[in-house]
Amino acid sequence: MNSKTVMHHALQCLFLHTVSLSLSQTLRTKQLLVNFDGGRPVLSLREPLDPITVQLLSHPRWPAECEVISDVIQHIEWDPPEPEPFYQPTEHEKEPFPVGEERRTVVYCIDQAAKRLFFTCSHVGGNRKIRCATCPDNQTDLTLQFESRFESGNLQKAVQVGVYDYELTLQTDLYTRKHTQWFYFRVRNMKAGVTYRFTIINLMKRRSLYCVGMKPLLYSEKAAENNYIGWQRTGSCIRYYDNSDTVALHSLSWTIQFPYDSDTCYLAHCYPYTYSHLQRYLRRISSNPKVSSFCKVRVLCHSLAGNAVYVLTITSPGAGRLVGKIKKAVVVTARVHPGETNGSWMMEGFMDFLLGDSDDAQLLRDTFVFKVVPMLNPDGVVVGNYRCSLAGRDLNRNYKTVLRDCFPCVWYTRKMVERLLTETDIVLYCDLHGHNRKNNVFMYGCNSREGASPKLHERVFPLMMSKNVCDKFSFKSCKFRVQKNKEGTGRIVMWRLGVKNSYTMEATFGGSTLGDRRGTHFSTRDLKSLGFYLCDTLLDYCDPDPAKITFCLKELSALLRKQLKKRLGKNVGTDSNISVSDLESR
Repeated sequence: MNSKTVMHHALQCLFLHTVSLSLSQTLRTKQLLVNFDGGRPVLSLREPLDPITVQLLSHPRWPAECEVISDVIQHIEWDPPEPEPFYQPTEHEKEPFPVGEERRTVVYCIDQAAKRLFFTCSHVGGNRKIRCATCPDNQTDLTLQFESRFESGNLQKAVQVGVYDYELTLQTDLYTRKHTQWFYFRVRNMKAGVTYRFTIINLMKRRSLYCVGMKPLLYSEKAAENNYIGWQRTGSCIRYYDNSDTVALHSLSWTIQFPYDSDTCYLAHCYPYTYSHLQRYLRRISSNPKVSSFCKVRVLCHSLAGNAVYVLTITSPGAGRLVGKIKKAVVVTARVHPGETNGSWMMEGFMDFLLGDSDDAQLLRDTFVFKVVPMLNPDGVVVGNYRCSLAGRDLNRNYKTVLRDCFPCVWYTRKMVERLLTETDIVLYCDLHGHNRKNNVFMYGCNSREGASPKLHERVFPLMMSKNVCDKFSFKSCKFRVQKNKEGTGRIVMWRLGVKNSYTMEATFGGSTLGDRRGTHFSTRDLKSLGFYLCDTLLDYCDPDPAKITFCLKELSALLRKQLKKRLGKNVGTDSNISVSDLESR
């Protein structure tokens, strides 16, 4: 190509770009494409984005009254080289001494929770007219700077009660006056080596894992940048106590030393997992051609605020190894309670395994159709709620609802399961949760009031799980009662629809009291591994060779007789029809 041709081509490209830019600015669109055919411009439209891609690129929608800062907050994923031990109480932990009003200085306050009594409308990014939430007249060089107006943050007020002491008030779940346990906020302007005390004063659970050694979490941006260290357990002088004679409120108090001067740090109840984090994960797998051949990401429905609730269908294309047969289904869900972030880390581990290259993952995809809803309550996750949706209600008590528009996330999930059951059997339904008062991992299942045999079968999967992950999963902590006040939960509703193996899997916010992991906290790697083990246990449970199930049934039968003998004070024959439900209710 000679120099004149090169110059002509360059001028043509410049002209094309100029014309395209001019048209885009004039018509206010980026959909027009300008190409040349024989020197003449040819206009065409860009291919529209796939609707799912558009949903994955969208920003979270917030209630219109929520002020949201523009900072993009992301944390590196990191696991400590050794398990982090529980806090060992010294028995000298003291409650902070109350101070008079003259020594109390409000240094951070937002009042968005009191603006409206119920949800009305939402905007992308919420209300971007950010007011100053700090009190600049009261700030000194020693005053910490607080912030929580970001995704999943929920600090409402910080009051300085001493040079290095702060009382913190958490925002209740929006449009309620309850449900404070999850916390996540940012601090700046700290001094390294100084002992700070934080006291959260409006927690509503009477018992907490902080009473038995659980520590809060700290994230330092400088530690992440300099040493690639992420979330760490931290804190001394940890005390959880009743703080009111008239109202059932409790306080969590702890001391901490920050590792760097003038750092940006975050404190949290559990490892955060935001809606945006999930969207980044789904974008990554959707852009992988190999994964997208057997994993379809779709929108199940939209939440009250208009955030997409995603559902993944994961299965090998075509009939796979089940030629001439309809594959059975497996349904796994998470984050119906938005503050239970450990559920999302288990879910990510589950998806990582199922979307991987291993032979076991391939076998699972060949054998089953997986329906996965990774985040059932995106609105609650976005605004930093602990338990409720923007309807101000616990979604995990409303799976029986007929009010589709009030509870779309659980209504559409139930309809999806009902539709699946008309097409095939559902081998397993499992809803992933977090637990604030018990250590280890365990399951809640369902049993009927028929003979003992069906009840034993419903306990096989949890028993297998405990054998596969014996240092984290406690079969002793599993319960199988169908309680009247839990009739609206996903576990019981799906069981009543006909899913025999219907479970809630609860992972502690703390750690393990079992085996080699006794007395240590769970990391994100530990939580992800539980997703792996869920897949591994499914393979064991569905093994064509029934030997493992037979072995478990014998063990369960012997265990049941031993428990009955202990409770009733007499031997029980192998053919006894004494109710397991009666045993659990004693």
